Amino acid sequence: MGEQQDLKFPQEIIDEYAALGIDLHALFSAGHLGTRMGVRLTEASAERVVGTMPVEGNTQPYGLLHGGASAVLAETLGSVGAMLHGGSSKIAVGVDLNCTHHRGVRSGLVTGVATPVHRGRSTATYDIVISDEAGRRVCSARLTCLLRDGNTNDATQTRTAQG
Repeated sequence: MGEQQDLKFPQEIIDEYAALGIDLHALFSAGHLGTRMGVRLTEASAERVVGTMPVEGNTQPYGLLHGGASAVLAETLGSVGAMLHGGSSKIAVGVDLNCTHHRGVRSGLVTGVATPVHRGRSTATYDIVISDEAGRRVCSARLTCLLRDGNTNDATQTRTAQG
């Protein structure tokens, strides 16, 4: 995702990861796939994660936003929320993703907003709403992540290997 210097984190998250010497912008990104798709995170906390993605370059043969692209945006946002909820001692691993596509989009940016449904010790579930530039719902998604014990270096290595 390249540089995400405009990505906003709560101060307590910045402090927690800074104490560990971890680059938040690198850790909480969409990885290589997100970079190719133009995913850009703009806000990130356990309570709300916001990101955008261009439609251009992420379409299916009919010229509409690809449903899989919406799924990538949804899983990215929900995973970041789960990772922030779990903290630096947990690794968030997606175990279930459900997407319902409501309308086609041919151009512009879509914006996704992930909010928690459940934040427990071993799982976190997020609802993700993806909207077009006119604020119309394009996709509704729900992601559940398993929160595994681990350290952030393991998470970075896992995300890099999956990326």
